[in-house]
Amino acid sequence: MTKQTVGWIGMGRMGYPMAERLVKAGYDVRVWNRTRAKAEPLAAKGATLVGSPRDLAGVDILFTMVSTGKDLEQVCFGPDGVLSGDATPGIFVDCSSIAVDQSAALRARLAARGAQFVAAPVSGNGKCVKAGKLSSVASGPKAAFDTVAPMIEAIAGAGVSYVGDGELSRFCKIAHNVMLGVVTQNLAEITVLAEKAGVPRLAFLDFINNSVMGSVFTRYKTNALVNLDWTTTFTPELLRKDLDLGLAAGRALGVPMPVTATTREALQAHFGMANLKDDPEAYLQLDFSTILETVAMHSGLKLKSEGTPYATGLEVAAAAE
Repeated sequence: MTKQTVGWIGMGRMGYPMAERLVKAGYDVRVWNRTRAKAEPLAAKGATLVGSPRDLAGVDILFTMVSTGKDLEQVCFGPDGVLSGDATPGIFVDCSSIAVDQSAALRARLAARGAQFVAAPVSGNGKCVKAGKLSSVASGPKAAFDTVAPMIEAIAGAGVSYVGDGELSRFCKIAHNVMLGVVTQNLAEITVLAEKAGVPRLAFLDFINNSVMGSVFTRYKTNALVNLDWTTTFTPELLRKDLDLGLAAGRALGVPMPVTATTREALQAHFGMANLKDDPEAYLQLDFSTILETVAMHSGLKLKSEGTPYATGLEVAAAAE
């Protein structure tokens, strides 16, 4: 399909299905992951596994999907990083959620090596990727974006929005995840409010989903909230990181964000509540929708699964893939 070689770093809950979509689209994808076993299933589907990030220095375009800015710096500039030798991919595309200043610093270091940088953070989770409903927002040199846009579209399915040069996409993604935190906290609060009044969670959330206030997100999360299914899509720690990034951006730009600040403190209470669990560390690796349990506890409500599956809205799209 294309003669361009594509490198991929990061085979986590998001990275694996994203890279898989590139492979299925016919791209020549070469993959490195810290834990090789996580990448091996993709090799059976057509990807090429490499032994170190440095082995990806010769690709045309390099995608990264890692947890933090520190991880991104390590795989690019570490002792065995992509740029530890003389070769340099022409375009770097980072899909991770990192701070604006980290992204700007990386862009400058890549430019010094003659590489262009497209910041393309994504919105969604692994199930959204598989269902073709992931979305992406991108910024960077327009010519570089135009080159990689078909690849990002193959990954995202739901489309990619180009918002301009530099780190503008980082601000968009931070704002998006701030909204995620605020909506989730409020959704937990009103769900507990309705339940304490006597309304089953399923009935209440079905009403919300079918109202003008419903969304892809509220429908997707309903099954978890109704049946207390805390299968991880995004952790409380990652959400806390993004709320902190949002508040930092607000301070830097002089934008008051009182709702975000309140949500951040409510989330911190969830970390305190985790200490009441037998294994707090393991509990905090569950999905961030466990926030419902903290709100319920503070309200004197003991939650029980309602044992009724609810369609997430992603099943049909996923089946068609």
